[in-house]
Amino acid sequence: MCLAIVVAAPSKSYLFKSRLLEGLIISRPNRFIMMVELDGRVVRCHCPSTGRIGDIKFENIPCLLSRPEKSSGSIPRKTAYTVEAISLDPPSRKRKTWIGINQNRANDYVWFFLKTGQLPLLASRGAPLEREVRLGHSRIDFSSGNTFIEVKTPLIWLPSAEGLRYQRHGPFHSFDRLIRHFTDLARIVRKGSRAIVMLCYLYDAKPFQPPPPDKSSGKIQRAVRAATTKGVENWQINLRIDGHGIDLIRYFRLKPF
Repeated sequence: MCLAIVVAAPSKSYLFKSRLLEGLIISRPNRFIMMVELDGRVVRCHCPSTGRIGDIKFENIPCLLSRPEKSSGSIPRKTAYTVEAISLDPPSRKRKTWIGINQNRANDYVWFFLKTGQLPLLASRGAPLEREVRLGHSRIDFSSGNTFIEVKTPLIWLPSAEGLRYQRHGPFHSFDRLIRHFTDLARIVRKGSRAIVMLCYLYDAKPFQPPPPDKSSGKIQRAVRAATTKGVENWQINLRIDGHGIDLIRYFRLKPF
């Protein structure tokens, strides 16, 4: 699916302010909460991905937790920790493969690698970088000169040590917003700008393969094909998460779907 794979050179890492703590997810009572065993006690933790995460049954799933950053005047949280990553490896395994699930933080990580010059094929050399740029009826994640980048962080295929894959089934529920982004990006390409939709994975994912079309995904795929015909580029970036921070693994351009 990819045109060319860029193997990242030794990179500067995005470092967390505090090391993440390892726990064990006991259950997920609702889409916002995970019950996690930590140091012999069970604590309520925030789940930052409110949709389905693969087809995982959250019982005895290893995880990495972050503490919320304290700020004056902030509203007290109902949970003491946020689940940043999970692993499908056995809990007893010391060196686990982690899968980041905090889709809200993905843009912060991509912003860091753009600003530190580690994505030279995406950012215009010497051009100012901006976040949350208004474009048509949409707000696009990043701009670098005449390049506009929209980031999506899917949790569809999740790797395990045994080579298994867990697929999320069911329709996409936010396809109208996604289609609007592709439509607005397709418009600016005709004005001499560059437009990119980038799939961001917080693990070393294989090149994206579109799912079999259904009523929802088929509509998305038609919008993607129409946009790529007009010049919108589809890219993928794979990042690695551990207790210390985030590392760039590789990024590459995908073939049109």
